[in-house]
Amino acid sequence: MVRPHHSTVYSCTVESFNDDYRLLLEQSGLGKRVADKQRVLIKPNLVEILAPPITTPVEVVEKIIDYLLEYIPPTAIIIGEGCGASEYDTSHVFAALGYTDLVEKYGIELIDLNSAKLRRRTLSSCSRWPEMYLPALLDEVFLLSLPQLKAHSLAKVTLTMKNMMGCAPPSHYKAGGAWKKAAFHTRLHEAIFELNRYRTPDYTLLDASVGMAQAHLWGPQCSPPVGRLAASFDPVAIDSYGTRLLKRRWQDVDHIVMADGILGTAMNYDLVDIE
Repeated sequence: MVRPHHSTVYSCTVESFNDDYRLLLEQSGLGKRVADKQRVLIKPNLVEILAPPITTPVEVVEKIIDYLLEYIPPTAIIIGEGCGASEYDTSHVFAALGYTDLVEKYGIELIDLNSAKLRRRTLSSCSRWPEMYLPALLDEVFLLSLPQLKAHSLAKVTLTMKNMMGCAPPSHYKAGGAWKKAAFHTRLHEAIFELNRYRTPDYTLLDASVGMAQAHLWGPQCSPPVGRLAASFDPVAIDSYGTRLLKRRWQDVDHIVMADGILGTAMNYDLVDIE
């Protein structure tokens, strides 16, 4: 999928979002995009049972749900994730981080993407993943990604494109490693890029309220906290912007460089501050 060359990233302070979270979502155009959708899949980052800012706060997801309910019924909303830890399944993460209670409150569906029904896909132009198995559900939904702002020890950053690794099934991508998706660690940047060639988010809300400064599971938080949230329909633009918030260069992140001009734009986007 080729994204428009002139994309837009919308950004606001955390205080502005908390005062009126609808303002960012509405001005970014989310409501218009989902109004005619049959199903919307909310994909947080719940890699392990670890508290925010490592994982997506359930409070942010609840605000997204409240907004979506203005346009679509609760039966059209799904929360889905596939955790990376080998010692427990995603249901334990959902329960520990408040997601099980959230879906019971709203009567919406909760899905472990690690065990979802799969569909085989092929792209002969891909060298890392000429064949991929991904949840069949991804073909049937508007995909709303909710990553955290985090550096990564191997990928340099983990934002919306890397958040898609939660969709990869361990049955095909564990590769004998200690982590459920360990196959991705070989030619990691290429693996992330080609995964997103098969399926990339339709919309991203990036939580940069705090930020992880050095790694995605450990190490210091950003100090001072970044204090922003950002939204875009362009996954490359928002990953480029997130890299900038981490005080890094997108040109140094290979999977963003690979995706630039193909899945979106890393440079030629408009930045709109909403205060």
